[in-house]
Amino acid sequence: MMSTDSHSPSEIREILRMKNVAVVGMSNTDGKPANFVPKYLMENGYNVIPVNPTTTEVLGRKSYASVSEIPDDVDIVDVFRRSEDVPPVVDDAIKKKGIKVIWMQSGIYNEDAERKAKENGMDVIYNRCMKVEHSMLND
Repeated sequence: MMSTDSHSPSEIREILRMKNVAVVGMSNTDGKPANFVPKYLMENGYNVIPVNPTTTEVLGRKSYASVSEIPDDVDIVDVFRRSEDVPPVVDDAIKKKGIKVIWMQSGIYNEDAERKAKENGMDVIYNRCMKVEHSMLND
């Protein structure tokens, strides 16, 4: 069983106040977490920016091939990729200035990626679902 990061509910609540979220691995496939989680975030006032090199649009929004290509500000990078695929996502996020949080979804954790993100001034959340945290802390 994978543990989660050590953030308190109030710290998570603070992070959830940031509204510009790049979702890496966002999917057009109904029923996949990488589809219904960002849809939930959009319905709850988040500016969700799809990052998926295999498609040009997800849920009616322009999709980017990488985080560093997004022209707008990004606060949180929400990662829906296998744990071993997270380090290149962090490397790419470092290129784009101003990112505050790397959020690895439920079941996702990479120690190297966590260390590198923290060394570059980013907070790291792992093995947590943004939708679950949001619905628990905002009821």
